Amino acid sequence: MKINKKNFTLLALSAALMMPLACKKDFLSQTNRFKSTAEATFQKSGDVVALVNGIYDGYQNSDLLKKAIWYYANFQTHDFYNYGADVAWNNYQINSSFGALSTLWNNAYISIARANAAFGIIANAKEKGIVTSALADRLTGEAYFLRGMTYYYLAGSFGGVPLELNSVTDGLTPRSSQDDVFKQVVADMKKAETLLVSKSVLPAADLGRATKGAAYAYEGAAQMWLKDYTAALAAFNNTELTNNYHLLPTFMDVHEFDHQNNDESIFEIQFEVSGSQSWDGGWQNGGEVAWIDDFSWPEEISGFGYDYANPGLWYSYQAGDKRREATVAGPGDEIKSPGIIAKWGGIKGYPNVTAGFSSGNDRYKADDGTIINTVGTLTKPWYGVSDQLRSGYYNAKKWRDPQLTGSTGAQVIFGSQNQILMRYAEVLLSRAECKIRTGDVAGGMADLKLVRDRAFGGTAPAVMQDGLKYDGTAAAPITDPLQMVLSEYRHELTAEYSVFYDLRRAGPGVASAFIKAAYGTNSTSTPQPYPYGPTADGKPHGVYITTLPEGRDILPIPQQAIGLNPNLTQNPAYQ
Repeated sequence: MKINKKNFTLLALSAALMMPLACKKDFLSQTNRFKSTAEATFQKSGDVVALVNGIYDGYQNSDLLKKAIWYYANFQTHDFYNYGADVAWNNYQINSSFGALSTLWNNAYISIARANAAFGIIANAKEKGIVTSALADRLTGEAYFLRGMTYYYLAGSFGGVPLELNSVTDGLTPRSSQDDVFKQVVADMKKAETLLVSKSVLPAADLGRATKGAAYAYEGAAQMWLKDYTAALAAFNNTELTNNYHLLPTFMDVHEFDHQNNDESIFEIQFEVSGSQSWDGGWQNGGEVAWIDDFSWPEEISGFGYDYANPGLWYSYQAGDKRREATVAGPGDEIKSPGIIAKWGGIKGYPNVTAGFSSGNDRYKADDGTIINTVGTLTKPWYGVSDQLRSGYYNAKKWRDPQLTGSTGAQVIFGSQNQILMRYAEVLLSRAECKIRTGDVAGGMADLKLVRDRAFGGTAPAVMQDGLKYDGTAAAPITDPLQMVLSEYRHELTAEYSVFYDLRRAGPGVASAFIKAAYGTNSTSTPQPYPYGPTADGKPHGVYITTLPEGRDILPIPQQAIGLNPNLTQNPAYQ
Protein backbone atom coordinates (compact mmCIF):
# COMPACT_ATOMS: atom_id res chain seq x y z
CA MET A 1 0.00 0.00 0.00
CA LYS A 2 1.29 3.41 -0.88
CA ILE A 3 0.46 6.16 1.60
CA ASN A 4 0.90 9.80 0.78
CA LYS A 5 2.44 11.76 3.62
CA LYS A 6 1.97 15.33 4.76
CA ASN A 7 4.54 16.97 6.98
CA PHE A 8 2.15 18.10 9.68
CA THR A 9 4.85 17.56 12.31
CA LEU A 10 6.72 20.70 11.26
CA LEU A 11 3.70 22.70 12.30
CA ALA A 12 3.60 20.99 15.65
CA LEU A 13 7.31 21.54 16.06
CA SER A 14 6.90 25.22 15.39
CA ALA A 15 4.58 25.43 18.37
CA ALA A 16 7.00 23.32 20.44
CA LEU A 17 4.50 20.48 20.66
CA MET A 18 7.04 17.77 19.95
CA MET A 19 9.28 17.73 23.00
CA PRO A 20 12.18 15.33 23.60
CA LEU A 21 10.70 12.14 25.03
CA ALA A 22 12.36 12.24 28.43
CA CYS A 23 15.73 13.89 28.31
CA LYS A 24 14.88 16.73 30.68
CA LYS A 25 12.25 17.75 33.20
CA ASP A 26 10.64 20.36 30.97
CA PHE A 27 9.59 18.00 28.18
CA LEU A 28 5.95 18.78 29.02
CA SER A 29 6.36 22.54 28.84
CA GLN A 30 5.21 24.37 25.73
CA THR A 31 8.30 26.57 25.37
CA ASN A 32 8.99 28.31 22.09
CA ARG A 33 12.22 26.81 20.73
CA PHE A 34 11.87 27.81 17.09
CA LYS A 35 11.64 31.62 17.24
CA SER A 36 8.01 31.42 16.22
CA THR A 37 4.60 31.83 17.82
CA ALA A 38 1.36 29.94 17.60
CA GLU A 39 -0.29 33.02 16.11
CA ALA A 40 2.31 33.16 13.34
CA THR A 41 2.25 29.44 12.69
CA PHE A 42 -1.45 28.61 12.54
CA GLN A 43 -2.67 30.87 9.76
CA LYS A 44 -4.73 28.34 7.78
CA SER A 45 -7.53 25.97 8.65
CA GLY A 46 -5.41 23.02 7.53
CA ASP A 47 -2.68 24.03 9.98
CA VAL A 48 -5.10 23.75 12.90
CA VAL A 49 -6.41 20.40 11.69
CA ALA A 50 -2.83 19.16 11.39
CA LEU A 51 -2.19 20.27 14.98
CA VAL A 52 -4.95 17.98 16.23
CA ASN A 53 -3.75 15.19 13.93
CA GLY A 54 -0.53 15.40 15.91
CA ILE A 55 -2.40 14.38 19.08
CA TYR A 56 -3.75 11.27 17.37
CA ASP A 57 -0.27 10.53 16.09
CA GLY A 58 0.96 9.77 19.59
CA TYR A 59 -0.91 6.47 19.40
CA GLN A 60 0.45 5.44 16.02
CA ASN A 61 3.33 3.74 17.79
CA SER A 62 3.82 -0.02 17.85
CA ASP A 63 5.81 -0.09 21.10
CA LEU A 64 3.05 1.85 22.88
CA LEU A 65 0.18 -0.25 21.53
CA LYS A 66 1.78 -3.68 21.51
CA LYS A 67 4.46 -3.73 24.18
CA ALA A 68 2.59 -1.60 26.70
CA ILE A 69 -1.20 -1.69 26.34
CA TRP A 70 -1.56 -5.04 24.51
CA TYR A 71 1.00 -6.82 26.69
CA TYR A 72 -0.74 -5.58 29.84
CA ALA A 73 -4.22 -6.48 28.58
CA ASN A 74 -3.20 -10.04 27.66
CA PHE A 75 -0.01 -11.18 29.40
CA GLN A 76 -1.46 -10.26 32.80
CA THR A 77 -4.35 -12.70 32.23
CA HIS A 78 -1.92 -15.48 31.26
CA ASP A 79 -4.01 -16.21 28.18
CA PHE A 80 -0.87 -15.18 26.30
CA TYR A 81 2.84 -15.42 27.01
CA ASN A 82 5.98 -13.78 25.71
CA TYR A 83 8.99 -15.38 24.14
CA GLY A 84 12.05 -13.24 23.71
CA ALA A 85 13.51 -10.36 25.66
CA ASP A 86 10.27 -9.64 27.53
CA VAL A 87 9.68 -12.99 29.26
CA ALA A 88 9.52 -11.21 32.64
CA TRP A 89 5.83 -10.66 31.90
CA ASN A 90 5.23 -14.42 32.12
CA ASN A 91 5.74 -14.41 35.89
CA TYR A 92 4.58 -10.88 36.74
CA GLN A 93 8.19 -9.77 37.07
CA ILE A 94 8.02 -6.76 34.76
CA ASN A 95 10.34 -4.04 36.04
CA SER A 96 10.33 -0.27 36.00
CA SER A 97 13.11 -0.06 33.40
CA PHE A 98 11.14 -1.91 30.72
CA GLY A 99 11.44 0.43 27.74
CA ALA A 100 7.85 0.21 26.49
CA LEU A 101 6.54 1.57 29.79
CA SER A 102 8.55 4.74 29.23
CA THR A 103 7.23 4.85 25.66
CA LEU A 104 3.66 4.71 26.94
CA TRP A 105 4.33 7.30 29.65
CA ASN A 106 6.26 9.71 27.45
CA ASN A 107 3.99 9.47 24.43
CA ALA A 108 0.96 9.85 26.68
CA TYR A 109 2.21 13.07 28.25
CA ILE A 110 3.35 14.44 24.91
CA SER A 111 -0.18 13.79 23.58
CA ILE A 112 -1.62 15.44 26.69
CA ALA A 113 0.69 18.44 26.23
CA ARG A 114 -0.38 18.75 22.61
CA ALA A 115 -4.05 18.63 23.61
CA ASN A 116 -3.54 21.23 26.35
CA ALA A 117 -1.81 23.57 23.91
CA ALA A 118 -4.42 22.95 21.23
CA PHE A 119 -7.32 24.34 23.25
CA GLY A 120 -6.00 27.90 23.18
CA ILE A 121 -4.75 27.71 19.59
CA ILE A 122 -8.12 26.46 18.33
CA ALA A 123 -9.99 29.15 20.29
CA ASN A 124 -7.73 31.84 18.86
CA ALA A 125 -8.13 30.49 15.32
CA LYS A 126 -11.91 30.48 15.77
CA GLU A 127 -11.90 34.08 17.01
CA LYS A 128 -9.84 35.19 14.00
CA GLY A 129 -12.04 33.32 11.53
CA ILE A 130 -9.25 30.93 10.52
CA VAL A 131 -11.52 27.98 11.29
CA THR A 132 -15.30 27.89 11.32
CA SER A 133 -17.18 27.54 14.59
CA ALA A 134 -18.27 24.03 13.62
CA LEU A 135 -14.73 22.92 12.85
CA ALA A 136 -13.36 24.58 15.98
CA ASP A 137 -15.92 22.75 18.12
CA ARG A 138 -15.14 19.42 16.52
CA LEU A 139 -11.37 19.83 16.86
CA THR A 140 -11.73 20.95 20.49
CA GLY A 141 -13.90 17.92 21.14
CA GLU A 142 -11.26 15.67 19.60
CA ALA A 143 -8.60 17.19 21.85
CA TYR A 144 -10.73 16.61 24.95
CA PHE A 145 -11.50 13.05 23.84
CA LEU A 146 -7.85 12.20 23.18
CA ARG A 147 -6.69 13.73 26.47
CA GLY A 148 -9.37 11.79 28.33
CA MET A 149 -8.61 8.53 26.53
CA THR A 150 -4.91 8.97 27.26
CA TYR A 151 -5.59 9.42 30.97
CA TYR A 152 -7.88 6.37 30.79
CA TYR A 153 -5.00 4.11 29.72
CA LEU A 154 -2.50 5.78 32.06
CA ALA A 155 -4.70 5.27 35.13
CA GLY A 156 -5.79 1.80 34.01
CA SER A 157 -2.15 0.75 33.62
CA PHE A 158 -0.33 2.57 36.44
CA GLY A 159 -3.03 3.60 38.93
CA GLY A 160 -2.79 7.25 39.95
CA VAL A 161 -0.68 9.49 37.71
CA PRO A 162 0.07 13.24 37.52
CA LEU A 163 -2.82 15.28 36.17
CA GLU A 164 -1.46 17.89 33.76
CA LEU A 165 -4.28 20.14 32.59
CA ASN A 166 -2.46 23.32 31.56
CA SER A 167 -0.32 24.13 28.56
CA VAL A 168 2.64 25.10 30.76
CA THR A 169 4.05 22.90 33.51
CA ASP A 170 7.35 22.41 35.27
CA GLY A 171 7.01 18.62 34.94
CA LEU A 172 7.17 18.15 38.73
CA THR A 173 3.50 17.46 39.39
CA PRO A 174 2.91 14.68 41.95
CA ARG A 175 0.56 11.77 41.33
CA SER A 176 -3.19 12.20 41.72
CA SER A 177 -5.26 9.28 42.95
CA GLN A 178 -6.57 6.74 40.48
CA ASP A 179 -10.13 7.87 41.18
CA ASP A 180 -9.25 11.51 40.55
CA VAL A 181 -7.72 10.61 37.21
CA PHE A 182 -10.84 8.72 36.15
CA LYS A 183 -12.96 11.66 37.30
CA GLN A 184 -10.94 13.78 34.89
CA VAL A 185 -11.55 11.21 32.15
CA VAL A 186 -15.30 11.54 32.78
CA ALA A 187 -15.06 15.35 32.70
CA ASP A 188 -13.11 15.34 29.43
CA MET A 189 -15.49 12.87 27.80
CA LYS A 190 -18.53 14.88 28.88
CA LYS A 191 -17.04 17.97 27.21
CA ALA A 192 -16.20 15.94 24.13
CA GLU A 193 -19.77 14.63 23.92
CA THR A 194 -21.08 18.20 23.48
CA LEU A 195 -18.53 19.12 20.80
CA LEU A 196 -17.86 16.07 18.65
CA VAL A 197 -19.96 15.13 15.65
CA SER A 198 -22.12 12.04 15.46
CA LYS A 199 -20.95 9.05 13.48
CA SER A 200 -24.17 9.43 11.49
CA VAL A 201 -22.95 12.71 9.97
CA LEU A 202 -19.18 12.13 9.97
CA PRO A 203 -17.90 12.68 6.42
CA ALA A 204 -16.15 9.75 4.78
CA ALA A 205 -13.03 11.90 4.54
CA ASP A 206 -12.90 12.04 8.36
CA LEU A 207 -13.35 8.32 8.95
CA GLY A 208 -11.34 7.28 11.99
CA ARG A 209 -11.75 10.50 13.95
CA ALA A 210 -13.35 10.49 17.39
CA THR A 211 -17.14 10.72 17.47
CA LYS A 212 -19.77 11.44 20.11
CA GLY A 213 -20.35 7.70 20.42
CA ALA A 214 -16.68 7.08 21.20
CA ALA A 215 -16.82 9.69 23.97
CA TYR A 216 -19.90 8.06 25.51
CA ALA A 217 -18.23 4.63 25.36
CA TYR A 218 -15.12 5.82 27.22
CA GLU A 219 -17.17 7.88 29.65
CA GLY A 220 -19.17 4.78 30.55
CA ALA A 221 -16.01 2.73 30.99
CA ALA A 222 -14.48 5.44 33.23
CA GLN A 223 -17.66 5.62 35.34
CA MET A 224 -17.30 1.88 35.92
CA TRP A 225 -13.79 2.40 37.31
CA LEU A 226 -15.42 4.87 39.72
CA LYS A 227 -18.10 2.27 40.57
CA ASP A 228 -20.85 4.64 39.45
CA TYR A 229 -22.75 2.00 37.50
CA THR A 230 -25.89 4.10 37.12
CA ALA A 231 -23.95 6.88 35.41
CA ALA A 232 -22.15 4.30 33.28
CA LEU A 233 -25.48 2.87 32.15
CA ALA A 234 -26.67 6.33 31.15
CA ALA A 235 -23.59 6.72 28.93
CA PHE A 236 -23.86 3.24 27.42
CA ASN A 237 -27.57 3.71 26.70
CA ASN A 238 -27.08 6.97 24.83
CA THR A 239 -28.52 6.80 21.34
CA GLU A 240 -25.17 7.86 19.88
CA LEU A 241 -24.04 4.36 20.79
CA THR A 242 -27.21 2.32 20.49
CA ASN A 243 -28.28 3.80 17.12
CA ASN A 244 -24.95 4.12 15.38
CA TYR A 245 -23.00 0.99 16.31
CA HIS A 246 -24.01 -2.62 15.84
CA LEU A 247 -22.58 -6.10 16.19
CA LEU A 248 -21.43 -7.45 12.86
CA PRO A 249 -23.41 -10.59 11.97
CA THR A 250 -20.28 -12.77 11.82
CA PHE A 251 -17.56 -12.61 14.49
CA MET A 252 -14.84 -13.56 12.01
CA ASP A 253 -15.46 -10.31 10.12
CA VAL A 254 -14.77 -8.03 13.10
CA HIS A 255 -10.99 -8.07 12.59
CA GLU A 256 -10.86 -8.79 8.86
CA PHE A 257 -8.53 -6.51 6.93
CA ASP A 258 -11.30 -5.47 4.53
CA HIS A 259 -13.68 -4.64 7.42
CA GLN A 260 -11.63 -1.89 9.08
CA ASN A 261 -13.64 0.99 10.57
CA ASN A 262 -16.72 -1.23 10.50
CA ASP A 263 -20.11 -0.70 12.19
CA GLU A 264 -18.94 -2.41 15.37
CA SER A 265 -15.71 -0.46 15.73
CA ILE A 266 -16.11 2.59 17.97
CA PHE A 267 -12.52 3.79 17.96
CA GLU A 268 -9.47 2.34 16.25
CA ILE A 269 -5.96 3.56 15.62
CA GLN A 270 -5.47 4.18 11.91
CA PHE A 271 -2.46 2.44 10.41
CA GLU A 272 -3.98 2.36 6.93
CA VAL A 273 -5.26 5.57 5.38
CA SER A 274 -7.55 4.85 2.44
CA GLY A 275 -8.07 6.99 -0.62
CA SER A 276 -11.39 8.26 0.75
CA GLN A 277 -9.84 9.68 3.93
CA SER A 278 -8.41 13.18 4.21
CA TRP A 279 -5.70 12.31 6.73
CA ASP A 280 -3.02 12.24 4.03
CA GLY A 281 -0.67 10.24 6.20
CA GLY A 282 -1.40 12.28 9.33
CA TRP A 283 -1.23 9.27 11.63
CA GLN A 284 1.78 7.67 10.07
CA ASN A 285 4.30 8.81 12.70
CA GLY A 286 6.99 9.57 10.17
CA GLY A 287 6.00 6.64 7.95
CA GLU A 288 5.94 3.90 10.59
CA VAL A 289 3.71 0.93 9.91
CA ALA A 290 2.86 -1.75 12.44
CA TRP A 291 4.74 -4.92 13.29
CA ILE A 292 2.01 -5.51 15.87
CA ASP A 293 0.29 -8.33 14.02
CA ASP A 294 3.20 -10.43 12.77
CA PHE A 295 4.76 -10.49 16.25
CA SER A 296 1.91 -12.88 17.07
CA TRP A 297 2.53 -15.34 14.25
CA PRO A 298 4.47 -18.60 14.62
CA GLU A 299 8.20 -18.29 14.12
CA GLU A 300 7.79 -20.92 11.40
CA ILE A 301 5.78 -18.37 9.38
CA SER A 302 7.16 -14.98 10.32
CA GLY A 303 10.52 -15.31 12.00
CA PHE A 304 8.95 -13.71 15.08
CA GLY A 305 6.60 -15.67 17.37
CA TYR A 306 7.29 -13.30 20.25
CA ASP A 307 3.87 -13.76 21.80
CA TYR A 308 1.95 -17.00 21.79
CA ALA A 309 -1.24 -18.34 23.32
CA ASN A 310 -1.79 -20.41 26.41
CA PRO A 311 -3.43 -23.69 25.29
CA GLY A 312 -5.82 -23.26 28.20
CA LEU A 313 -7.44 -20.41 26.26
CA TRP A 314 -8.07 -22.73 23.28
CA TYR A 315 -9.58 -25.41 25.52
CA SER A 316 -11.74 -22.94 27.44
CA TYR A 317 -14.08 -22.09 24.57
CA GLN A 318 -17.47 -23.73 24.92
CA ALA A 319 -18.36 -26.27 22.23
CA GLY A 320 -19.85 -24.50 19.23
CA ASP A 321 -18.36 -21.08 20.03
CA LYS A 322 -17.16 -19.77 16.67
CA ARG A 323 -14.94 -17.18 18.33
CA ARG A 324 -12.27 -19.77 19.01
CA GLU A 325 -11.30 -20.31 15.37
CA ALA A 326 -11.18 -16.53 14.92
CA THR A 327 -9.07 -15.99 18.06
CA VAL A 328 -6.60 -18.80 18.76
CA ALA A 329 -5.16 -21.52 16.53
CA GLY A 330 -3.26 -24.57 17.67
CA PRO A 331 -1.81 -27.79 16.25
CA GLY A 332 -3.96 -29.05 13.40
CA ASP A 333 -6.01 -25.85 13.08
CA GLU A 334 -6.38 -23.96 9.82
CA ILE A 335 -6.45 -20.17 9.72
CA LYS A 336 -10.05 -19.35 8.76
CA SER A 337 -9.63 -15.67 7.84
CA PRO A 338 -11.38 -15.15 4.47
CA GLY A 339 -8.75 -12.60 3.48
CA ILE A 340 -5.87 -15.00 4.15
CA ILE A 341 -7.61 -17.82 2.31
CA ALA A 342 -8.36 -15.59 -0.69
CA LYS A 343 -4.79 -14.29 -0.88
CA TRP A 344 -2.74 -17.36 0.02
CA GLY A 345 -5.12 -20.32 0.04
CA GLY A 346 -4.40 -20.52 3.77
CA ILE A 347 -1.11 -21.22 5.53
CA LYS A 348 0.16 -23.32 2.62
CA GLY A 349 0.64 -20.24 0.45
CA TYR A 350 2.98 -18.35 2.76
CA PRO A 351 6.53 -17.98 1.38
CA ASN A 352 8.24 -19.61 4.37
CA VAL A 353 5.90 -22.59 4.11
CA THR A 354 6.32 -23.14 0.38
CA ALA A 355 10.09 -22.68 0.62
CA GLY A 356 10.35 -24.97 3.64
CA PHE A 357 8.25 -27.67 2.01
CA SER A 358 10.27 -27.48 -1.19
CA SER A 359 13.48 -27.94 0.80
CA GLY A 360 12.08 -31.05 2.51
CA ASN A 361 11.71 -29.53 5.99
CA ASP A 362 9.37 -31.82 7.96
CA ARG A 363 7.81 -28.99 9.94
CA TYR A 364 6.17 -27.80 6.73
CA LYS A 365 4.70 -31.22 5.89
CA ALA A 366 1.26 -32.39 6.95
CA ASP A 367 1.08 -35.85 8.51
CA ASP A 368 0.20 -37.29 5.09
CA GLY A 369 3.31 -35.77 3.50
CA THR A 370 1.54 -32.95 1.61
CA ILE A 371 2.30 -29.27 2.16
CA ILE A 372 1.00 -28.18 5.53
CA ASN A 373 -2.07 -25.95 5.71
CA THR A 374 -2.42 -25.90 9.50
CA VAL A 375 -0.62 -24.34 12.47
CA GLY A 376 1.64 -27.33 12.86
CA THR A 377 0.11 -30.74 13.48
CA LEU A 378 -0.78 -32.76 16.56
CA THR A 379 2.33 -34.88 16.00
CA LYS A 380 4.56 -31.93 15.04
CA PRO A 381 3.38 -28.74 16.81
CA TRP A 382 4.97 -25.46 15.81
CA TYR A 383 7.00 -24.73 18.93
CA GLY A 384 9.33 -22.37 17.06
CA VAL A 385 12.29 -22.72 14.75
CA SER A 386 15.00 -21.76 17.21
CA ASP A 387 13.91 -23.93 20.14
CA GLN A 388 10.85 -25.56 21.72
CA LEU A 389 9.73 -23.05 24.33
CA ARG A 390 6.52 -21.87 22.70
CA SER A 391 3.18 -23.56 23.17
CA GLY A 392 2.19 -24.34 19.59
CA TYR A 393 -0.88 -22.09 19.95
CA TYR A 394 -1.02 -18.62 18.40
CA ASN A 395 -3.15 -15.50 18.09
CA ALA A 396 -5.48 -15.81 15.10
CA LYS A 397 -6.98 -12.33 15.60
CA LYS A 398 -3.68 -10.85 14.51
CA TRP A 399 -3.55 -13.03 11.40
CA ARG A 400 -5.85 -11.04 9.14
CA ASP A 401 -3.78 -8.76 6.91
CA PRO A 402 -3.31 -10.65 3.61
CA GLN A 403 -0.52 -8.28 2.57
CA LEU A 404 1.76 -9.56 5.31
CA THR A 405 4.03 -12.22 3.88
CA GLY A 406 6.12 -13.00 6.94
CA SER A 407 9.83 -12.52 7.43
CA THR A 408 13.08 -14.34 7.76
CA GLY A 409 16.06 -12.76 9.41
CA ALA A 410 16.47 -9.16 8.34
CA GLN A 411 13.78 -9.45 5.66
CA VAL A 412 10.93 -8.04 7.71
CA ILE A 413 7.51 -7.41 6.18
CA PHE A 414 5.36 -4.94 8.11
CA GLY A 415 1.61 -4.52 7.88
CA SER A 416 -0.85 -1.69 8.16
CA GLN A 417 -3.87 -3.19 9.91
CA ASN A 418 -5.72 -0.72 12.13
CA GLN A 419 -5.93 -1.55 15.83
CA ILE A 420 -9.37 -1.48 17.48
CA LEU A 421 -9.30 -0.05 21.02
CA MET A 422 -13.06 0.01 21.63
CA ARG A 423 -15.90 -1.82 19.91
CA TYR A 424 -19.61 -2.23 20.49
CA ALA A 425 -19.41 -5.79 21.83
CA GLU A 426 -17.35 -4.46 24.76
CA VAL A 427 -19.97 -1.78 25.39
CA LEU A 428 -22.69 -4.46 25.51
CA LEU A 429 -20.68 -6.58 27.95
CA SER A 430 -19.87 -3.55 30.10
CA ARG A 431 -23.54 -2.59 30.06
CA ALA A 432 -24.44 -6.12 31.13
CA GLU A 433 -22.07 -5.82 34.10
CA CYS A 434 -23.61 -2.48 35.08
CA LYS A 435 -27.13 -3.88 34.90
CA ILE A 436 -26.20 -6.86 37.04
CA ARG A 437 -24.52 -4.65 39.61
CA THR A 438 -27.59 -2.40 39.80
CA GLY A 439 -30.03 -5.27 40.23
CA ASP A 440 -31.26 -5.73 36.65
CA VAL A 441 -29.96 -9.27 36.21
CA ALA A 442 -32.48 -10.08 33.46
CA GLY A 443 -31.34 -7.03 31.49
CA GLY A 444 -27.73 -8.03 31.93
CA MET A 445 -28.48 -11.54 30.70
CA ALA A 446 -30.23 -10.05 27.65
CA ASP A 447 -27.10 -8.07 26.75
CA LEU A 448 -24.94 -11.17 27.26
CA LYS A 449 -27.25 -13.11 24.97
CA LEU A 450 -26.75 -10.59 22.16
CA VAL A 451 -22.98 -11.18 22.28
CA ARG A 452 -23.22 -14.94 22.80
CA ASP A 453 -25.77 -15.53 20.07
CA ARG A 454 -23.43 -13.89 17.57
CA ALA A 455 -20.57 -16.00 18.95
CA PHE A 456 -22.47 -19.23 18.29
CA GLY A 457 -23.77 -18.16 14.89
CA GLY A 458 -27.41 -18.31 15.95
CA THR A 459 -28.71 -19.16 19.40
CA ALA A 460 -26.16 -19.71 22.16
CA PRO A 461 -26.58 -22.62 24.59
CA ALA A 462 -28.75 -21.73 27.57
CA VAL A 463 -26.06 -23.05 29.91
CA MET A 464 -22.78 -21.13 29.96
CA GLN A 465 -19.58 -22.94 30.80
CA ASP A 466 -15.99 -23.17 29.74
CA GLY A 467 -15.07 -26.02 27.43
CA LEU A 468 -12.41 -27.98 29.26
CA LYS A 469 -10.52 -26.96 32.35
CA TYR A 470 -6.79 -26.72 31.92
CA ASP A 471 -6.25 -30.28 33.19
CA GLY A 472 -8.53 -31.58 30.44
CA THR A 473 -11.54 -32.29 32.68
CA ALA A 474 -14.99 -30.86 32.00
CA ALA A 475 -15.70 -27.41 33.40
CA ALA A 476 -18.70 -26.78 35.63
CA PRO A 477 -21.50 -24.51 34.40
CA ILE A 478 -21.08 -20.82 35.20
CA THR A 479 -24.12 -19.67 37.16
CA ASP A 480 -23.02 -16.47 38.90
CA PRO A 481 -24.08 -13.52 36.69
CA LEU A 482 -20.92 -11.49 37.31
CA GLN A 483 -18.71 -14.48 36.51
CA MET A 484 -20.68 -14.90 33.30
CA VAL A 485 -19.73 -11.36 32.29
CA LEU A 486 -16.07 -11.89 33.18
CA SER A 487 -15.99 -15.09 31.13
CA GLU A 488 -17.47 -13.24 28.17
CA TYR A 489 -14.92 -10.43 28.47
CA ARG A 490 -12.25 -13.09 28.14
CA HIS A 491 -13.74 -15.05 25.25
CA GLU A 492 -14.90 -12.03 23.28
CA LEU A 493 -12.03 -9.60 23.81
CA THR A 494 -8.87 -11.61 24.48
CA ALA A 495 -5.98 -10.76 22.13
CA GLU A 496 -7.31 -7.19 21.87
CA TYR A 497 -6.72 -4.23 24.19
CA SER A 498 -9.20 -4.69 27.02
CA VAL A 499 -9.45 -7.91 29.04
CA PHE A 500 -7.16 -7.31 32.00
CA TYR A 501 -8.30 -3.68 32.22
CA ASP A 502 -11.90 -4.92 32.48
CA LEU A 503 -10.98 -7.56 35.08
CA ARG A 504 -9.09 -5.05 37.24
CA ARG A 505 -11.88 -2.52 36.83
CA ALA A 506 -14.32 -5.04 38.34
CA GLY A 507 -12.76 -4.59 41.78
CA PRO A 508 -9.91 -5.57 44.14
CA GLY A 509 -8.98 -9.22 43.90
CA VAL A 510 -11.35 -9.97 41.03
CA ALA A 511 -8.63 -10.36 38.41
CA SER A 512 -6.47 -12.56 40.63
CA ALA A 513 -9.39 -14.82 41.53
CA PHE A 514 -10.50 -15.08 37.91
CA ILE A 515 -7.02 -16.10 36.72
CA LYS A 516 -6.70 -18.64 39.51
CA ALA A 517 -10.06 -20.16 38.61
CA ALA A 518 -9.05 -20.34 34.95
CA TYR A 519 -5.57 -21.76 35.38
CA GLY A 520 -4.74 -22.68 38.94
CA THR A 521 -1.49 -21.42 40.44
CA ASN A 522 1.79 -22.57 41.87
CA SER A 523 3.82 -20.94 44.60
CA THR A 524 7.18 -20.47 42.96
CA SER A 525 8.37 -17.24 41.41
CA THR A 526 11.05 -19.11 39.45
CA PRO A 527 10.31 -19.26 35.71
CA GLN A 528 9.02 -22.72 34.86
CA PRO A 529 9.48 -24.80 31.70
CA TYR A 530 6.64 -24.65 29.23
CA PRO A 531 5.83 -28.16 27.94
CA TYR A 532 2.51 -26.98 26.56
CA GLY A 533 2.03 -29.35 23.65
CA PRO A 534 -0.92 -31.74 23.85
CA THR A 535 -0.53 -35.15 25.45
CA ALA A 536 -1.08 -38.36 23.53
CA ASP A 537 -4.81 -38.27 24.26
CA GLY A 538 -5.05 -34.70 22.94
CA LYS A 539 -5.48 -33.06 26.35
CA PRO A 540 -3.27 -30.20 27.51
CA HIS A 541 -0.41 -30.48 29.93
CA GLY A 542 -0.67 -28.92 33.36
CA VAL A 543 -0.28 -25.18 33.70
CA TYR A 544 2.90 -23.50 34.88
CA ILE A 545 1.95 -20.17 36.36
CA THR A 546 2.62 -18.07 39.40
CA THR A 547 0.03 -16.34 41.53
CA LEU A 548 -0.64 -12.73 40.60
CA PRO A 549 1.37 -11.00 43.34
CA GLU A 550 -0.44 -8.46 45.45
CA GLY A 551 -0.05 -5.00 43.98
CA ARG A 552 1.21 -6.23 40.61
CA ASP A 553 -2.15 -5.87 38.96
CA ILE A 554 -0.81 -2.40 38.05
CA LEU A 555 2.46 -1.62 36.33
CA PRO A 556 5.49 0.09 37.84
CA ILE A 557 5.94 3.80 37.22
CA PRO A 558 8.80 3.99 34.69
CA GLN A 559 12.10 4.56 36.45
CA GLN A 560 12.98 7.13 33.81
CA ALA A 561 9.93 9.20 34.78
CA ILE A 562 10.79 9.01 38.49
CA GLY A 563 14.32 10.15 37.69
CA LEU A 564 12.94 13.23 35.98
CA ASN A 565 10.29 14.03 38.58
CA PRO A 566 11.34 13.48 42.22
CA ASN A 567 7.74 14.08 43.31
CA LEU A 568 6.67 10.78 41.73
CA THR A 569 6.35 7.78 44.02
CA GLN A 570 6.73 4.19 42.89
CA ASN A 571 3.87 1.71 43.23
CA PRO A 572 4.48 -0.24 46.46
CA ALA A 573 4.81 -3.70 44.89
CA TYR A 574 7.82 -2.49 42.88
CA GLN A 575 9.71 -0.63 45.59
